[in-house]
Amino acid sequence: MSRMLFITGTSTDVGKTIATAALAATAATAGARVAVCKPAQTGVAPGEPGDLAEITRLSGVSRTLELARYPEPLAPDTAARRCGRPLLTLAETVAGIESCADADLILVEGAGGLLVRIGDFTLLDLAQKLGAPVLLVAAAGLGTLNHSELTTRALAAAGVECAGLVIGSWPAEPDLASECNRVDLPAVTGVDLVGSIPAGAGSWTADEFGAAAPSWFDPAWRARYLGS
Repeated sequence: MSRMLFITGTSTDVGKTIATAALAATAATAGARVAVCKPAQTGVAPGEPGDLAEITRLSGVSRTLELARYPEPLAPDTAARRCGRPLLTLAETVAGIESCADADLILVEGAGGLLVRIGDFTLLDLAQKLGAPVLLVAAAGLGTLNHSELTTRALAAAGVECAGLVIGSWPAEPDLASECNRVDLPAVTGVDLVGSIPAGAGSWTADEFGAAAPSWFDPAWRARYLGS
């Protein structure tokens, strides 16, 4: 039976895609068969490389699944309505993810934050339906404590496991707020900080990225959730 891990963020542009690539690279390096699903991609025209292409470039994982694509950089449900396309449904998205069940690990990257509408559902609804844990990618600086606690409370209220917190872009020269947040994030959320990804890692070569990625996550956590 496949392991499954969902990746959400406290907001947009906090590093979900690079975090997903790092997870994929870490598991693949350990010999796992990895599949990555992004149900809805927005802000990318047909034929252009999207988030899954970036994940493949950095991690080497080529088994990917995108179920819908909309050209405007908006929430998927809004983008679908504006271009006249049907909304993704929870049922078809579940079926798409389950089609990857022969993989050892299925990573599912959401759009924006936990409660952004992907179609007629949110990533929280999808995680509930599949009984999957959710990894929360958070920003390093000011505002992250509130955003992170709101998201972890929503997960807890829905009975969905939060697999941990990852800082999606850790600065080379962190300011005072960022340094304090490393301590305060676990304290206010009750969820362990299980990794952090260096700022700018998305611009590294695939070899550099793949070699470093496993070191960005807690080893015990890797073994539990990635099988590596």
